[in-house]
Amino acid sequence: MEGTTQKNAIQNGSRNRVYIYVLLAVLVLAVFFLLMKLFFSSRTLNAHLLKDEIFLNENLVYTDNTPGAGKWMWEFGDGALSNAQNGFYRFKKAGTYLVRLTVDDKLQQQFAVVVKDTVATPVMDSIRITGPTSGTTREQLRLEAEGDAQNFEWSFGETGRVDVKGRTAFYTYNTPGKYRVALRTERSALPVYFLLTITEPDDPLANLVAPGAGAQALKDDFKVKLQNIADGRDFRGNYYYLVRKYLCNGERTKTEAQDETGQKSSDFYSYCIGLTFSKGIIIDEVSLSVVPNSQCVNLVNVQQHRLTQH
Repeated sequence: MEGTTQKNAIQNGSRNRVYIYVLLAVLVLAVFFLLMKLFFSSRTLNAHLLKDEIFLNENLVYTDNTPGAGKWMWEFGDGALSNAQNGFYRFKKAGTYLVRLTVDDKLQQQFAVVVKDTVATPVMDSIRITGPTSGTTREQLRLEAEGDAQNFEWSFGETGRVDVKGRTAFYTYNTPGKYRVALRTERSALPVYFLLTITEPDDPLANLVAPGAGAQALKDDFKVKLQNIADGRDFRGNYYYLVRKYLCNGERTKTEAQDETGQKSSDFYSYCIGLTFSKGIIIDEVSLSVVPNSQCVNLVNVQQHRLTQH
């Protein structure tokens, strides 16, 4: 009898140890999954679109720099999908689309994109508007009307009335926002529209270099912003800083880049987009040519090289 009792005690002790081991294993797994959940939930998306308002003949440029990301799903709101981290997409119809990015099947971010019809403006009596698409408050903007007309009336969307008459229009906004400029001529009962984005001048990226700084300081400032783009840092902020501060909003300014493969010519927009898709680009030197009697750069020369992979 005593032997049976001792045997049962041993079996009960073994069973209890098994229960303890199982419980410890469950606790370890629970802690592991909790830590993994906390790690992934603490990440935030670092994605952006180059522009949220484009034309039908213009590419929607998208990119994501979320730390530790390994899987992407871009949904463009018209049924099209992409699993690329960075790239571009062209819509087939004008309209407003909700673009959604899902990273690692967990993190999500949405962007509203307006796609405008590029056919309406040139067809309508061949009248079109040229000029910058963005500016700041208290900055005088200049827009030009092109086409066969005699009478031009401009409404800049801030006052609700006709603001300027004539082929060339100068206007200064007082309030930031998105404005639709309307140009009426005797050629058509319908106006031609032009979209402007106005921001406050005290952008955190603005005025980092004093206006009286020397030429070398300006070139160094330009070089730093290009290197930021090449390194995948805040494309939109660095790109528009350079466009507004140095190029007078000239996104198509001629740009020549020289590296170990030779010299390539393009416009500034295309060059910067190319930097986002390149890896290991080092900007060595930047030289700027300025339009006489102005502060607008009309030629950008870049010396660069690519880091060798070992």
